[in-house]
Amino acid sequence: MKRFERLERIRRLDPHEDAFEIYRLTAAYEFPWDVTRALELALYRTYAVPSIGRLLAETAELTERPQKRYDDTSLLLGAVVEHGFDSEQGRTAVRRINRMHRSYDISNDDMRYVLCTFVVVPKRWIDAYGWRRLSRHEIVACSVYYRTLGQRMGIKDLPETYEEFEACLDAYEEAHFAWDEGARRVSDATLALMASWYPRPLAPVLRRATLALLDAPLLKAFRYPVPGPVTRALVRGALRARGRAVRLLPPRSVPHYARQNREIKGYPNGHRLEELGTCPVPGVAGCPVRRPGESVGR
Repeated sequence: MKRFERLERIRRLDPHEDAFEIYRLTAAYEFPWDVTRALELALYRTYAVPSIGRLLAETAELTERPQKRYDDTSLLLGAVVEHGFDSEQGRTAVRRINRMHRSYDISNDDMRYVLCTFVVVPKRWIDAYGWRRLSRHEIVACSVYYRTLGQRMGIKDLPETYEEFEACLDAYEEAHFAWDEGARRVSDATLALMASWYPRPLAPVLRRATLALLDAPLLKAFRYPVPGPVTRALVRGALRARGRAVRLLPPRSVPHYARQNREIKGYPNGHRLEELGTCPVPGVAGCPVRRPGESVGR
C-alpha cells in the first residue's frame, strides 16, 4: 500500500453513510497516536469549565484513581471505534457510559460541550502536528460519528456540522472557562498521571512540555505560568518533526485500537466492559453526586 492509498479509499466513501468506517480508518490506521493524544487533551480541556472540573474533583475519580479513570474512559470509547455502535461491545460501552452519567448532576450544555471537544480538538491537533491534514471527508465523518454518539447518549440540541461543533466549543469556552480550586486539583492529578508513564527523572520536563501545548485561556483558567517562547517552540517543533518523520514511514497495515495503548495500565489480565467505570451507588467512593430525587437503579 502506498502512503496516500488509504486516503484515496476514504475519499471514495460517503462521509455521511460511511462515517463509522471513515472514522475507524482515520483513528485506527492513519492517526492512532495523534487521536489518542488529542482526545487526552480534549478531556483535559473540559476541566477548565468549573461545573465539570468541580464535579470531577468531588467524585475523586481523577484525583485518587487517575489511572483507572483514564483506562476506563479510553476502553469504553475505544470499544465503539473498534466494534461499531450496533455491536454487542459498542452497545455495552454506550450503556455503561450512560449509566454513569445519569448518576451525576451534569447539564445538557456541559455534555454537549464535552462532545464538541472530541470533534474539534483532534482536528486541530492533527492539522498542527499530524503527518498530513485531515481531508474534508474525514472532518465530516468525524462530526457524524460523534453526533451519532451524542444521540445515543441522549444529548439534546447537537451540532450538525463540524463548523457548528467548532462554534459551540469556542463560544462555550469563552463564556465558561474560569478558575476553580477543585478543577486545578484535577488538572494537577492528570499532569502527574501523564508524567508517571515515563521514567521519574523526566517528570518535570514532561510537565513543562505539556503546559507548552496549552493555549492562553486554558493556562489562565488553571492559573499556570505561561511557558516561555523557547519552550513552546521546542515542544511544538518536536511534534511537527515527528509528523514529518511519520509521513516517510510505510502506512500502517494493521489497526491500532485504544485497548492496545501502552498508557493503559490497570487491566493486565483483560477487562469486561460492563464492569468499567464508577459504580453509581450512594456512599460508594466516586459516586457522591446524584440528581435530586433520582433513584439508584435509574
